[in-house]
Amino acid sequence: MSCSILRQGRDPHLRHGQRVSKNEAQARAEHVARAAYGKLVAMLASRSGDIIAAEDSLADAFVAALKTWPERGIPDKPEAWLLTVAKNRRTDQARRDARLVITDKATDMADAQQIEPEEAQLDERLKLLFVCAHPTIDEGIRTPLMLQTVLGLKAEQIAKAFLVSPTAMAQRLVRTKKKIKSAGIPFVVPEPEAYPERMGAVLEAVYGAYSVDWLESDGDLSHEAYFLANILVELAPDNPEALGLTALIGFIEARRDARVEDDLLVPVPEQNVDLWDSKLIEHSVSILTQASLRRAPQSMPGRFQLEAATQSIHAARSVTGQTDWRALSQLYQGLLQSYPSIGGAVSRAVVVTEDAGPTEGLKMLDLIEYDGLEDYQPFHAVRANCLAAFGRTADAAEAYAKAISLCTDRPSQKWLEKKIEGLRKKCREVSIGGGPVRRVGRRERKSFP
Repeated sequence: MSCSILRQGRDPHLRHGQRVSKNEAQARAEHVARAAYGKLVAMLASRSGDIIAAEDSLADAFVAALKTWPERGIPDKPEAWLLTVAKNRRTDQARRDARLVITDKATDMADAQQIEPEEAQLDERLKLLFVCAHPTIDEGIRTPLMLQTVLGLKAEQIAKAFLVSPTAMAQRLVRTKKKIKSAGIPFVVPEPEAYPERMGAVLEAVYGAYSVDWLESDGDLSHEAYFLANILVELAPDNPEALGLTALIGFIEARRDARVEDDLLVPVPEQNVDLWDSKLIEHSVSILTQASLRRAPQSMPGRFQLEAATQSIHAARSVTGQTDWRALSQLYQGLLQSYPSIGGAVSRAVVVTEDAGPTEGLKMLDLIEYDGLEDYQPFHAVRANCLAAFGRTADAAEAYAKAISLCTDRPSQKWLEKKIEGLRKKCREVSIGGGPVRRVGRRERKSFP
């Protein structure tokens, strides 16, 4: 995958010098923020070692864009324009603050039409990724820090993924950024011998970024995450987990055109395999094979290799016409033993339901004990499916409603709403036929309220 995927095509109607509406300017600024925020922060922060100041100057640049672009038009190279303004703000601040030391003089780009070569941009992002994974940084905050500074996620999004409050996450991020500056952690890509110590957190951040907008049709962030995964493989070609992550994302990415239809989520078992990217699947199989060959003899596969293996079983349906749910169940069992997580536990319940039925699926769900389980949307969606399979429509509807309340994307919400409507339709049919009254706790009510 080339760097060009990260460059967004420019609307030919928004020429430089042509006035545009405030809404058009805001939409373009938001698009650039999604596609390039982390890249610009990395380029700015590497010059001063001050991530907070880099973010502040870039925020000022976006404010300036919203004031300037409606009158003067959107620049031909919005990223370069923003970088120039942000650098100038940093330079002005440096003159006002004698304590600030800039290690690399900011380039004068008055015409705002030049931007550093793609290789340099990539190098700065890699530097910042490894800075965030430095051994002096608390292990628990490394991945969230990368998700925000390099990949542009908001503290609220990160907090939701890590099942903590946004306030607590924001405070931890700020403290860590201050520590990076005060400790003088160098902005460099480390020597290869340092990769094993830092690579795990970097891979976690890249996968976390991919997971944020994997449902989006444009998928700026997910495309960039896959691009970075491939770059990390080039950087550490013998690292089995880097290979495993690249294969994992590749398998999921291969299904992009099949996962949403008419703005409605299509679960993997129901997807049209003809819409899957067979070449990308073949490539991912090859990468996963390389990962197993790079693994030390007698050693267990890492988390991303195991997750990629689960996705390879789904991908095999495009050839065999069926899914080996028993093999999936065994893989998830191994994954949970070595790398327990709330997502893995719920996913295992899904495959156990498919393999052994809803009774066993519900048993698996009842065994899950994690903080934040009540706020984990997939748990309630899977539980609703199991309950619906039993005919416990009232309980299923309640679980679906809970899942909908926790939804953050429209396709999943519409899919869940369709499930509830299916329950309502079934209950109407039962009611017409004189369906029985079911006892629920101490109350009696129809099978659907």
